[in-house]
Amino acid sequence: MAKEFGRSARVSSQMQKELAFIFQREIDDSRLGFITINEVELSKDLAVAKIYVTVLNVDDQGKKNNVKWLNELAPVIRHLLAKRMRLRHISELRFYYDDSFETGMRVSELLSDQGSRGNL
Repeated sequence: MAKEFGRSARVSSQMQKELAFIFQREIDDSRLGFITINEVELSKDLAVAKIYVTVLNVDDQGKKNNVKWLNELAPVIRHLLAKRMRLRHISELRFYYDDSFETGMRVSELLSDQGSRGNL
């Protein structure tokens, strides 16, 4: 029987916390905007980490640029992460933009528009 909160979930949760700390305190790159780590998904063997981020106050091109720069900085970020986490092997980091927040806001606006018209 699988554990309810297995090793992969524990490692991804800790990795999310450590990455947030690294972006806040250790990465000083003026190209990057205000980055939020939304989720870290690990492969079953913990070899690859998909990191979903959002960047505040940037347009679509800025979002693409931030993800591109994060993927370029991935080896440096991985090295900093290795210093902070007690793991034998640190996952390969792959950054992706998470647009779920914006999608949710759009849906919420549509629903509130419908509600104000009395069509619900």
